[in-house]
Amino acid sequence: MADYQATPQPAAADPGNTLGIVGLILAIIPCTSTIGLVLSIVAYIISRRAGFQNGKALAGIIIGAAYLVVGFILQVTMGLISGIFQMAG
Repeated sequence: MADYQATPQPAAADPGNTLGIVGLILAIIPCTSTIGLVLSIVAYIISRRAGFQNGKALAGIIIGAAYLVVGFILQVTMGLISGIFQMAG
């Protein structure tokens, strides 16, 4: 009689991996960084619930948040500078 071994089950795939990659790519592009931030947060939550670590989604969250903060600071700064020049002129 032949002694057959069972085929090993493939490793479970991270359900948020693809969404994490998309979120990271969109977070890197300045005009879509907010969308990338949201997608990265969703991918990170999906991965954590499935028991996976998603570094790409975490990187997308960090980059998207950084762009958001820098954009906010620039808008406030330019608004203040514009107001100062209007008062002076």
